[in-house]
Amino acid sequence: MAQGSDHFDGRRFFNTDVSGRRHSSSADALKWFATRKRPKVVPVPSEPGPAPVPRVTGSEVRVTWVGHATVLLQHDGLNMLTDPIWAERCSPFVFAGPKRFRAPGLRFEDLPPIDVVLLSHDHYDHLCVWTLQRLQAHSAPLIVTGLRVGEVLKRNGIGNVVELDWWESTEVAPGVVVVFTPAKHFAGRSFTDLDKRLWGGLYVHAPAGGVFYAGDTGYCAHFREVRERLGSPRVALLPIGAFEPRWFMSPVHMDPAQAVQAHLDLGALTSVAVHYGSFALADDEQGQPERELTAALREQRVNELRFRMLEHGHAVRVPRSLSELGEDARA
Repeated sequence: MAQGSDHFDGRRFFNTDVSGRRHSSSADALKWFATRKRPKVVPVPSEPGPAPVPRVTGSEVRVTWVGHATVLLQHDGLNMLTDPIWAERCSPFVFAGPKRFRAPGLRFEDLPPIDVVLLSHDHYDHLCVWTLQRLQAHSAPLIVTGLRVGEVLKRNGIGNVVELDWWESTEVAPGVVVVFTPAKHFAGRSFTDLDKRLWGGLYVHAPAGGVFYAGDTGYCAHFREVRERLGSPRVALLPIGAFEPRWFMSPVHMDPAQAVQAHLDLGALTSVAVHYGSFALADDEQGQPERELTAALREQRVNELRFRMLEHGHAVRVPRSLSELGEDARA
């Protein structure tokens, strides 16, 4: 429970990382809103990808990037979604707030039965009540999330929720365990509930290999700690977008170069970029995350096969070893 947590002061959760600011203040947010330079956003026409396979078995791990931070993970006979959002806007309002410039890569109607939702925190671009209500009617998945996030779900008629503190775990299927891990971020769905609910990443321990979803986070030492405690993942889902301006975003959102460093800290066999390409949430230009990730991979000498930007709605099989990636991908 929250009362026994070393990152809860009795009213709010807080970041334990002491490198730089814990996160930007409400005054910083008001300053940014007043002075920000909104990027030009051009709608991207797209068609949904093919319907996913119903399930995968054996050692196969299949990843389908739906868009933003939503990924369909298929492994060990299970279907999981990270931070699912199929809504047109990530906002408390249907008529205002950040609007998609690209449609989801999969049609909701084409989803296979979903067993587990990995829910990192309560922000509107990650916790979409409308989508979760649809999922409850669709397949009633188990939702694994941070402390006190369940109150948002339950008051909206969404059940089957497991809340975890950092480093706590739950078994979601025989031999498949989800661990809630630290992240450097914040929470809140308005200015009145700032940091009242916990944020984090999620690490799935499974026979087919580890899968790590970082959630939203600034860069800090917790990536190395995840590796030390839980092992290097077979695949890591790492955010690369919504990082400008750095004076405001750096405590809570990595930039692409930091995402590459996180990949190296984790020792991930492969990583997949998320948290870009759907909504304009910050001041980075449309296409800037992709360009900067490509440059950072080149600068840090990480092969692009090791840190991939996927096409919306198209599944990829995650390799089991470097040998499956090929000699050119050993960097």
